[in-house]
Amino acid sequence: MLGFLFGFCSYKPHHVAFTCFKNRQRFSYQPTVHKIRRLQISADSALPLTKENVEQVLEELRPYLIADGGNVSLTGIDGATVRLTLEGACGSCPSSTVTLRMGIETRLKEKIPEIEAVVQEETMGPELNEQNIDSVLDEVRPFLKIAGGKIDLVGIYGTDSPSPSVSLKMSGGGAAVDSVRLEIIHRLKRNFPKLVNVHYVKA
Repeated sequence: MLGFLFGFCSYKPHHVAFTCFKNRQRFSYQPTVHKIRRLQISADSALPLTKENVEQVLEELRPYLIADGGNVSLTGIDGATVRLTLEGACGSCPSSTVTLRMGIETRLKEKIPEIEAVVQEETMGPELNEQNIDSVLDEVRPFLKIAGGKIDLVGIYGTDSPSPSVSLKMSGGGAAVDSVRLEIIHRLKRNFPKLVNVHYVKA
């Protein structure tokens, strides 16, 4: 969730914000967790602990996570413990624990008081290689072909680093082709949780 920040940042948990310095200019960034905590909840809206109700609450939060290039999925429920997997940018972001504890967990417990704990499941996902990435791209290639577009993998970088990235080249134009760009990024990050950045290079 902090992939777009370039500069020095200091995190203050009690403010739920980041104070950052970019080009010697000071500014504040309020992460996804702050957006989630702004959601209003009424006292009479408590729900019983079921898979369907957990999914219902997560569905409320997903737009905020997806906007930052991530997502969340329900792994399972063990008694009063809910197990979640943070995906995409959310899973690899340095503030993922903050997002889970102060955002998602708080919201779940507010809506479903029976929940005693929320645990983040670690997932490596498939290997980040050309074959696996092309398998994901193959899912959208038929649509792009109809729209007169094409998508190719240019390169994979930093697979042994904390911030792996992928470069893609998309040809073709028009609103239909352009609308697929963000969807491709989301699909790649859902399939490869450790993937941090997806870049498009000029065709």
